Order: sequence, then structure tokens, then C-alpha cells
Amino acid sequence: MATQFAQKPPVWFYIIGVILLLWGLAGCWAFYMHVTLGPAANPHATDWDRAYFAALPGWFAIDFAVAVGAGLLGSIALLLRSKWASTLYWLSVIAVVIQFGYIFLATDMLAVKGVSTTYFPAFIFLMALFQLWFAGWATKRGWIR
Repeated sequence: MATQFAQKPPVWFYIIGVILLLWGLAGCWAFYMHVTLGPAANPHATDWDRAYFAALPGWFAIDFAVAVGAGLLGSIALLLRSKWASTLYWLSVIAVVIQFGYIFLATDMLAVKGVSTTYFPAFIFLMALFQLWFAGWATKRGWIR
């Protein structure tokens, strides 16, 4: 019976893992600010911003928590070289799609704020896809058990 050993990843794998961990912590901080301060976190919040925030459905905060929580846990799993990284990153990607799908398809955000409001959410989505891809790539190389 042959035994397969996971290969040791290069140092840059851990550097990327730490960067992704910091990204996840920033997402958790954004969630914390969202649920504790809401529009008050933005000194330039308008009446529309306050009304938009007040109209968010209850499930939105749960989805936001899943998106950032799964991303953070995925990064921890990645650094621990756990196979759970990909599953957690998938969960994060799905929650990000739901979150921004709602914002841009079910609200008038684009009409009021303009297309520039999509730039950072697009970056967040691309980061979520990168995390998912990176975990899969690391798994194929035997760096994740």
C-alpha cells in the first residue's frame, strides 16, 4: 500500500496565505463596521445612504457574515494546508455573489451612485475567485492535504 505525502510548499505560498488572511481580517472589520455603525461609519452618508441601509433585508447581514467569515476561515485553512480551504472559499464566493447580486440587481444603487460603485465590489469578487483558484492550484501541487 503506497502512502502519499503532501509536499512542502515554498515560502511564497505562506506569504500569499498571510496576505489573504489579512484580506479576510479586513473583510471582517468591514462587516463589524456595517453591523455596528451602518451609514454612520461614512461621514459623507446622504439621506439615500441611510434609507438604503435601513431597507436592507435581515438576511443581508447574515450573508455578509458568511462571505467574510468563510473567506477568513478559508485563509486559515489554507495556511494550515487543510483541504477545507477550497470548500470555505467556495462558500465565500457564493455569498459574495448573493451579496452583490442583491445590491446591484434589487436596489437602485447603480442609478443613484453610478457605475463607479461597482469597482470595489468587482475587486472583492475577483479576490474571492483568486482565493478559490489558489487553493485549488495548491491542492493540485500537493501543498494542501
